[in-house]
Parts: sequence; structure tokens; C-alpha cells
Amino acid sequence: MTDENALYAVSPLDGRYSGRTEALAPYASEAALMRARVEVEVEYLLALTDLDAVPLEFTDDEAAALRAAYEDFDAEDADLVKRIETEGARGYDATNHDVKAVEYFLREHAPERSHSWIHFGLTSEDVNNLAYRLLVAGAVEDVLAPELRGVRDELVDFAHEYADLPMLARTHGQPATPTTFGKEMAVYAARLGREIARIEAAADDLAGKLAGASGTWAAHHAAFPDVDWRAFSREFVQSLGLNYVEPTTQVNPSDDFGALFDALSGANGVLEDLAVDAWLYVSQRYLGQDAAEGETGSSTMPHKVNPIDFENAEGNLAKADSDLHFLGEYLSSSRLQRDLSDSTVKRNIGGAFAHCLLAYRKLGDGLDTVTPNEAVMRDDLRSNPEVVGEAVQTILRREGHGDAYERVKSLTRGERVSMDDFRELFANLDVDENTREDLLALTPESYTGLGGDIARDA
Repeated sequence: MTDENALYAVSPLDGRYSGRTEALAPYASEAALMRARVEVEVEYLLALTDLDAVPLEFTDDEAAALRAAYEDFDAEDADLVKRIETEGARGYDATNHDVKAVEYFLREHAPERSHSWIHFGLTSEDVNNLAYRLLVAGAVEDVLAPELRGVRDELVDFAHEYADLPMLARTHGQPATPTTFGKEMAVYAARLGREIARIEAAADDLAGKLAGASGTWAAHHAAFPDVDWRAFSREFVQSLGLNYVEPTTQVNPSDDFGALFDALSGANGVLEDLAVDAWLYVSQRYLGQDAAEGETGSSTMPHKVNPIDFENAEGNLAKADSDLHFLGEYLSSSRLQRDLSDSTVKRNIGGAFAHCLLAYRKLGDGLDTVTPNEAVMRDDLRSNPEVVGEAVQTILRREGHGDAYERVKSLTRGERVSMDDFRELFANLDVDENTREDLLALTPESYTGLGGDIARDA
């Protein structure tokens, strides 16, 4: 789509954001689906020739020409398939059926003696379920997973570089035991890493079916009752790099898609949490943002540098999750042995993936433009000395003071205190000098526990 035409796109994915989502076109476009269908049909036709019962064979050149039909599939080929479907072309009447149009297209590349064997015994779902899984697997492995790994790697870099940078934590929105900025980034890196592993495992578990119009190989068996069609189908599906599912109705039950979409949603949940926290850190001035030359932050307030990348990521993650949940639930059910409501729904998988991709890239952009503001973080720690109260009462518990919690609570709860207030408390405690030195050494900036070590292990 040209830039001019993009301005008239119905969806922002193909309009405003087309430059950021185009990496999915080889996996999510209608032309991609056509090409994948041709691949399935060609490989199935070639697999039939391995059966002794089938009186068909191809020369090496003929087999290569058949494979070229999908390996070299281009825009002109896609246009021809579409014209065969919608208006008729090359002597074929309009099929008004997208898979039948692919069958007729393939006749243009196959010897005439093989035409009756193209799509032999198949139902459209046999072709479609395999084609979609080839595309989905490619989209995840080649586009989405690498983007997620890129975000994870950025988080690991932050964790290592700022492993020891102390930062006030907030639990329930209130000042809490200090942490380090690097440790907080390590948490997100670890969470995201686990979700990436789950996504990759789900993509590896995608499973296809090939069992005919109602899952019984009825047509295949009627034509060649002595062929082990179940074994043939298993071997064929696995030859495409997919797992095999049996038994089925006409449709693949799509439980594998549900697992994959759920895994993607898990990663999106982690990233939405990160986007919100990053937005809050910017608002607290814990993170400073690079200002692009000439960029406008606000149409009325010239001083603003908005955290727009994190906001954009948050919105797209929410939209992607909504779509993924819908797809996972809808595609796992079908009335009786088959209804076609899933056909139009499956065409929206690419849209869900595009919102994922857009969010991952926006989040990466946001991380690229922020830098921790060490001075602000340290000032905030010094302004909230009450957070060392936890350490004080814990050390006193170690020394056998049963009222330690209550004494610190009476000093600090709901009150603004200073380190001088703590020193006065320490002076009046019945403790040995070593314990008093431990207490006097406490500062909000140094009270970060093992945060630095955790971050360095990211």
C-alpha cells in the first residue's frame, strides 16, 4: 500500500502504523495465506506419488516446477488467484471459493495428467488448518519472538548497568523498603523470559489435521481402502514441521492456538505492567526522557515531553489481549462437525499479532529514550527516612526486643520523621555498642538488601 493510500486505510494497522507492522505481511496478509495454501496443496500432491496405489509420478523438473508455484509466489500470482475466485480467469468461472481458486491456480503449474489428483480427497479445512499453522508459526518465530527477546535484552542491560542504583520502592503507592532500579528491571526481564519460553513451546506444539470432510478419511478410504491413510496423514503433517492431531471433526479443534494465544497474552500482561510502571517512573521524574529535536509534546504546553511510547504500548497491549482472548475462545468451538463462523474470525489473527508487534516496538522505543535520574532517586530516599524502620525493628528483634515493632511503629506510622529522630531512639535503647553501630549505619540509600546481586544475575 502506498503512503497516500495508507491515509485511507480502514485499519490503523494498514494505515498509520503500516511501517511498523509490515514485517507481518509475509505471514498475515491474504496473499500470504494464498501462498501457504499453494504450498500445502503442492506438497500433498507430491506426497501422493509416494503411495504405490496412486498411479501418478513426476520427474524431478516437474516436481521443481510445482514447488516453484509457492516458492516464487508473487503479487501477480496472488492477483490471479483472487480473480479466479471473484470474477473468473484463465477459462475458469468465478469460484466464489478461495480454496477452490487455489486448486485451479495450481493447475496452471501442473501437468494435465495430474489435475484430477490436485486436492484429492481433501476438504478445504485440511488445507486451511495446515496453511494457517505454517503462517502462525512463522509469524511467532520470525517476528514476534525476536521482538520480545529484544525487549528482554534491553531490560537485562538496564539491570546490569543500574544494579546498585538505589531507589525508593512503593507498595500500595506508599514509600517502602528501598530497592535498586536494576533489580526492578531484572524482575521484568525474568518474567518476560519465562513467558517467551512458554510462547516458543506453544509455537512448537502447533498441530495440524488431515482427515477429510468429517474426520474419517471417508473419501480417501472409498478410493483406496488398502492405503493406511492415518499413517500417511501423520507423516505428511509432520513433514510440514507441525505436530499431528487426531481424532478430529472436519475442523482442527484449535486447542493449540488457544495455548499459543494464552502464552502471548501472558507476555503482554508482563509488558503492560512494565509500561505502566515506566509511565509512573517518568511522572515521578525517576526516569528522564530524551527530547527529539523539533518534536511536539503538547499542542499547548511547550515544556512537555510525553511518555507517548509507553502509553501507545499500553493501549496496543490491551487491544491485543482482547483480540487474543476472543480468538482463543472462539476458535476452540464449532457447531457439530463444522460451521464456517471460524473462517472469518481466523483472518483476524494477523490483526492481533500486529497489535502485539506494534506494542513491543513502541515499548522498545520507550526504553531506548529513558535514563534513570540518579539525583531525583537519591533525594526521594533522603526525604523518606522512615523506610529504614523495617531494618531497625528487625535488628532489635534479633537482639530479643519483643516490643521492637511497636516502638518503631509509634515513632514512624503516619508521621514525618528524620534520621535524627531515629538516632535519638537508638541512643535510648538498651543494646550493646555493636548493635548500636549497626543501627547508626542504616541509611535509606544503603538499605537495598541483595538488590544489586539480584540485578547482576539477570
